Amino acid sequence: MTIVCRPGDELIPAFGDDVLSVERLDDVLRALMDDPAEDLVVVGPRIAPDEALGFAAHLRLERPTTGVILVREHVDVELLTEALRAGVREVVSAGDTASLVAACERSRALSERARAELRSPYDVDPGQRGKVVTVFAAKGGCGKTTIAVNLAAALATVEDQQVCLVDLDLAFGDVAISVQLDPVRTISDALPMSGHLDTTGAASLLTTYRPGLEMLLAPVTPGDAEKIPAGLVGELLTVLRGMFDFVVVDTPAQFSEHVLTAMDMSDHHVLLTTPDTPALKNLRITLDMLDLLAYSRDIRSVVVNRSDSKVGLSSGDVERVVRSPLDAQVPSSRSVPISINKGIPIVVGTPNHPVSQAIVRFAHERLLSRPATAKTKAFVRRGAGRR
Repeated sequence: MTIVCRPGDELIPAFGDDVLSVERLDDVLRALMDDPAEDLVVVGPRIAPDEALGFAAHLRLERPTTGVILVREHVDVELLTEALRAGVREVVSAGDTASLVAACERSRALSERARAELRSPYDVDPGQRGKVVTVFAAKGGCGKTTIAVNLAAALATVEDQQVCLVDLDLAFGDVAISVQLDPVRTISDALPMSGHLDTTGAASLLTTYRPGLEMLLAPVTPGDAEKIPAGLVGELLTVLRGMFDFVVVDTPAQFSEHVLTAMDMSDHHVLLTTPDTPALKNLRITLDMLDLLAYSRDIRSVVVNRSDSKVGLSSGDVERVVRSPLDAQVPSSRSVPISINKGIPIVVGTPNHPVSQAIVRFAHERLLSRPATAKTKAFVRRGAGRR
């Protein structure tokens, strides 16, 4: 059955009896939730262009196998360009019933091929999908990459857990150098697969760090970062969460379309700060921004790195400044930069270190919802399968 939003009487004959006509795009979303198998939406000319394109962009990320056909009174090059960018499959002139029928047939064929390559997240039991965890700090120098790398490593020590770390700092990513990996393949290699990425393609982009821990590294060639659209980030995360138990995303120290895409798809936001005034100010702004964007407070954790630094601010002072409870405090130690220089995360090289224990405890209590036990597995430090 095709879902048609504000079609106008002239469009109804194109679909026969197999059509659900609704008045608002919100009604379309509800209908799609009720019918996970539906793969075609036709947006009629009575819907405003900005509203229609925004809907298509949202649907492209959340439900990539569902096609959107846009019907307009007037079709020009500018509209076609904006529609394709938003993920609209085809734009058809109002009143051209034959073209509309043909466009719908092509869209359904494309959806069928897409389903064969990639199961939609709506077709998967949410309990079987991996969790996306985005690590973010609005100020550089807070140790965000170090926390992200060690958090991913800590999650990968759990029995049978498969973890992927994604370096989304596309221009200045440090994940590869932090663990001394040669970035032969990076996220920029996904560009030719945009729009039809499947698990085989995603797997070809990954670099193995240790058994149970794969990494999708940031580009190394200048200018490649600008070529990567936010839609590709959403496509990658959709596929990766179907391949791994956890996908940990390291981000740049700024809100961008790519970062917001990751946050939209995240099951948990790890918000990092250090006990100094500029970092705390930026964290307060971050929390306000996330509230403004209507992200749930239940999925966020505030983590203070270098929490025992002697800078005149107690944990109580930090909580008062950011107006939020602290979910974890990671102490300061010179062992951390030493571990980075060795290319071995501290939770792997020195699992009994206070820094390691703080990160592992946070991973178990906030992300795994279970205490650390003896059932965690030790990384094999020799023959680790680096590439």
